[in-house]
Amino acid sequence: MSEQPAANKGTIRVLQLYPREMNIYGDWGNALVLQQRLKWHGYTPELLEYNVGDDFPDDVDIILGGGGQDSGQLVIQDDLQARGETLRTMAEDGTPMLVICGLYQLFGKFFKTSSGAVIPGIGILDVETHGTNERLIGNVCLDSPEFGEILGYENHSGQTKLGAGVEPLGTVTKGAGNNSKDGHEGARHRNVVASYLHGSLLPKNPAIADFLIRTAAERKFGSFTPGSPDDTFTDLARTHAARRPR
Repeated sequence: MSEQPAANKGTIRVLQLYPREMNIYGDWGNALVLQQRLKWHGYTPELLEYNVGDDFPDDVDIILGGGGQDSGQLVIQDDLQARGETLRTMAEDGTPMLVICGLYQLFGKFFKTSSGAVIPGIGILDVETHGTNERLIGNVCLDSPEFGEILGYENHSGQTKLGAGVEPLGTVTKGAGNNSKDGHEGARHRNVVASYLHGSLLPKNPAIADFLIRTAAERKFGSFTPGSPDDTFTDLARTHAARRPR
């Protein structure tokens, strides 16, 4: 028998951007976490995918985007630019979004590869990224003023600098983060959360998942009453991850 929601508070539509090209480290797992936590909170999840050339769905409540290689970014760049105005409007209107690694970069101003090619971004985030020969890889811990301790794993050679119009997601206590210099990780703008952290991110960081759900529910239904998520395995995973070396 399939699991039923604890209540029927309504449907939340979650859209994953470009899962064919931008899912190199299992970032689709973030969608699966939202699916389960939406059920625990009493909502009916509807998971949607958007790939190059698809019709963009209406009435999307949460946007997710993952990481990909430079080649994947090149495949999606024209389509992303064509959808840029839609996504910018949604972001400024307060739609909750989580973008990881490659799509974090392309939600910024541009990604300049190590060979000098420039892949334009869609400018939701005031950040720019430059490809380097230095690869930042390993376990990461950071302190976030909004979400507490965030745990994840980074693997990127693009180094991102934040502009004046965006705040970091958190301050790195273990690992590198956005770049090898300033000690910041990720970016925050309105209800957009951007990060380099894979793992995937949300299984070990339910506070971020619940932020996305709460924000979507409040926007759509006017209020959010939490359910009773089972965080037993999440707590064990966080304890183990926090102890891992860099």
